[in-house]
Amino acid sequence: MPDAVRSCVLLCESVRMDGNRSSSGPSTARAARASHPGTPLEAGLLDVERRERILDHVRDAGIARIADLAAALGVSPMTVRRDADRLVAEGRAERVRGGVRLARSPVTEEPGPLAKAMLHRDEKERIARTATSLVRPGTAIGIGAGTTTLELARRIADVPGVTIVTNSLSVALALPHREQVVLTGGERTRSDALVGPVANRSAASIGLDMLFLGAHGIDAERGCTAPNLAEAETNRALMAAARATVVLVDASKWSVQGLSTFAALDELDVLISDVSLPAAAARAARRAVGRLVLA
Repeated sequence: MPDAVRSCVLLCESVRMDGNRSSSGPSTARAARASHPGTPLEAGLLDVERRERILDHVRDAGIARIADLAAALGVSPMTVRRDADRLVAEGRAERVRGGVRLARSPVTEEPGPLAKAMLHRDEKERIARTATSLVRPGTAIGIGAGTTTLELARRIADVPGVTIVTNSLSVALALPHREQVVLTGGERTRSDALVGPVANRSAASIGLDMLFLGAHGIDAERGCTAPNLAEAETNRALMAAARATVVLVDASKWSVQGLSTFAALDELDVLISDVSLPAAAARAARRAVGRLVLA
């Protein structure tokens, strides 16, 4: 073969090989990642998408370490720190030593009843349906204030022979045709709860087979909390009158803290939440509560 032709052939082969390497590089890398589902795929996400993934991790774990987030997302710890700082600036997260957690509302902040009723409606309905199965005909039960306990009251309206004691105006009004309803009296709060000395004296004079309470917030350290001192005191008075206490809280209440604790977790006989309760929260609850039910 003449030298000129040989040179041309070699040049063409070289170009073809380089082209194959160039064209196969990104697709080959993508194929390799796709064939290894354990490999982090989030590294190519947009910044806003990555920050949402961070929040998802934090919701699941309660608190997430920067190093763990970086490994899960396939990015550097510095990138996670910048994302965390952005989330803090937006008021969506808080920095803790070595990690990040969801931003918490002020301990005295309490949305109005209408605003609360619109939140997590499906979860509250499932929780109330599960709680209804605990109510036995002919018993005396207490129902505290709250949107989930209000849903419970609507569902037990037809259970025969049940006497209902409540410190909630909303609960009493939801049972207009039921005769066996006792309203404690007291001072009205933003959540339509009746609290204070009058409510506490009423609670001290009765006996309940079972008490159903909501909570402003709940966590492993402080237990169940209320947004004001008077409501916490009245909840404690109702608990003292009851043989068993059941607390109804959807998963969004976990890690929320109110001003005053009314019950430690180990004081609860039953805690009913929903299936989106973070795994770490569920483990903490199972260690302390008599019985955890996820609706």
